[in-house]
Amino acid sequence: MTVALEVRNVIKTFKTDTGSINAVDDVSFQVPAGEFVALVGPSGSGKTTMLSILAALLSPTAGQVLVDGQDLAKMDEKDRVALRRNKIGFTFQANNLIPYLTAQENVEFMLQLNRKRDKVGRLRSQELLSRLGLGERLHNLPSQMSGGQQQRVAIARALIHNPTLVLADEPTASLDTERAFQVVKTFAALIHENQRAGIMVTHDLRMCQYVDRVLQMRDGKLVKIYTDQAEILGLARGE
Repeated sequence: MTVALEVRNVIKTFKTDTGSINAVDDVSFQVPAGEFVALVGPSGSGKTTMLSILAALLSPTAGQVLVDGQDLAKMDEKDRVALRRNKIGFTFQANNLIPYLTAQENVEFMLQLNRKRDKVGRLRSQELLSRLGLGERLHNLPSQMSGGQQQRVAIARALIHNPTLVLADEPTASLDTERAFQVVKTFAALIHENQRAGIMVTHDLRMCQYVDRVLQMRDGKLVKIYTDQAEILGLARGE
């Protein structure tokens, strides 16, 4: 099984008025291609900081992050930008859609950046948006869509260029319950079908029923890993 992501003893320290704090404290894990993982924990547990490090948007104070075998710490900024563009897909709570582009154009923007905007790419963008329930919204601008619809466009954009690693920060935050289940179920299916490594930060434990593993953080540490499906389903049901 190919290891798409490897995190080795990562620490992220922030200075405060009274000293310093480890927002991420000696965290290690691996995610193979084709696995969908939930990263959970209370507010302030370090999960969003961890996600930013994995997205190569924030550098760790110590430790290593390897995406597709490439060590982010050994790259200069130019190479990190290229890696983010080619091998990482991410969607955060602020979807950052380009306001003057349609839903389909926003998704295809990632292809344009990678010089892969062709007929195949356009068909794939239509397919992704349709699977996410936006087949009738291809030509709508963000201002003509609800917050939940915009979030689904952002998810399609994160997947369109077939990245090695797909990251999602609270992808269901602006969705109603029924749509949230549908979106995460589709997200999981796409991760599995395309053999990508997927990590979803979520506060909604009900969404964990669609993941393969759950990583639980507290006070910057990885405190528990759920691998047993019965245990994961129990977590999703609040048991």
